Amino acid sequence: MPNLVLRAPRHFEDAFDNIRDELDVPRRFPYDVLVEAKEAELAKTERLDQRHLGLVAIDPPGASDLDQAFYAEQSGNGFRLYYAIADVGAFVKPGGLIDAEARKRGTTLYSPDTRTALHPLIISEDRASLLPGGEKPALLWTIDLDEAANPVNWRLERALVQAKAAISYAEAQRLIDDDADPSLTLLSRIGTLRQEREAERGGVSLSLPPQEVVERDGSYALEFGTSLPVEGWNAQISLLTGMVAAQTMADNGLGILRTLPPPDKREIARLRRTATYLGLKWGADTTYAGFVRDLRPTSPERCAFLLQCTRVFRGAGYLAFDGDLPRHAEHGAIASLYAHVTAPLRRLVDRFANELLLSFFADQEPPQWAVEGLEELPSLMGRARQRESSLERAMVDITEAIVLEPSIGQVFDGLVVDLQPKRDKAIVQIADPAIVAHVDVAGRSLAEKVNLRLDEVEVARRRIAFSVV
Repeated sequence: MPNLVLRAPRHFEDAFDNIRDELDVPRRFPYDVLVEAKEAELAKTERLDQRHLGLVAIDPPGASDLDQAFYAEQSGNGFRLYYAIADVGAFVKPGGLIDAEARKRGTTLYSPDTRTALHPLIISEDRASLLPGGEKPALLWTIDLDEAANPVNWRLERALVQAKAAISYAEAQRLIDDDADPSLTLLSRIGTLRQEREAERGGVSLSLPPQEVVERDGSYALEFGTSLPVEGWNAQISLLTGMVAAQTMADNGLGILRTLPPPDKREIARLRRTATYLGLKWGADTTYAGFVRDLRPTSPERCAFLLQCTRVFRGAGYLAFDGDLPRHAEHGAIASLYAHVTAPLRRLVDRFANELLLSFFADQEPPQWAVEGLEELPSLMGRARQRESSLERAMVDITEAIVLEPSIGQVFDGLVVDLQPKRDKAIVQIADPAIVAHVDVAGRSLAEKVNLRLDEVEVARRRIAFSVV
């Protein structure tokens, strides 16, 4: 492996600042927004007292904007799931300054060195965050599941809760492995059953590690991420909640859904040919979802195939409706109706959707501001998602350039994971550091191992150039 020089943090952080300026990422909240946030009082409303629940928030280490907390118990042959969601709407006045600023931002943006919050920190990381140690307002889902973890009944109501702990995924996994917390043990059971239900309905889940910028040894580096089983189980709880929320909206003829077109048949046919070329056995009677479900990136051929799979689902968006449910309303990868409702601290659309849902369950008229906001939410969220994607890609690109700049002329081991003939490029993955490189497609084949020489680095343009040795 080449010898890499650890760069000083300022090399990265100055570049990160420049990218945020380039993409018009806000550096701070306007003063009057901060004043409104400081003076915001918890909206007075009736709340169910559920402080006795042993809710646990599971998040990455150091997170303080905690959107969800979980608790489960056995209920006959099935389960009762409690899922508390931060009640950010209780602190945000519709049509106020915080609301207007949140509409401009759309989402919380994450950079390697900081995060750009959707709401002022006094709300997102204090009053509305489900931090343990004190009572908090929450939107509490109560979902009854049968023995196979199918939802049979559910409701949403405002509540007062008190999380008993906030733990990392690693800590949650350890507690589950040690059978040290009955509720977390049920998380593994429910999560596993929900994964089985996902398989039955044709949902797709890819085990492809993402390229990430991480803090390491006082500086920044690139890694291909790994995940623990508990992350998949926890994700299933969020997906379940989004599914029952979407069904409730559909039943009431009003709401906003997260959508994704189904895979194109030609893309599936292309993937079958690719699998045959790579020597992967894909049975004629096995669906695409069934084939990729248990496919792990444990070989060059599998890594290359999984990257090809990322092309299948494209065109995610938001669909607002008032009346009959439009066609193509499902989320293709989830294979169900689905709505974003579980991250209101970090995502604008969730606050609107949750207020509609609360009115449905209370048998009340939906708030007019939430109904009126549906029309512009798809475009607001589309712009926010585009900026989020551009920021993530730019942060990775600049980190690649800074990490590699002292290593011009060195040779790296790589694996061809994708071919793009129309661009005359082959995509090569380098394991350490976690680099994705582009070289001439001529003569290259999928899953081929190659040696790459680093020929050029232009940090200002976020550009790196390799050639095959």
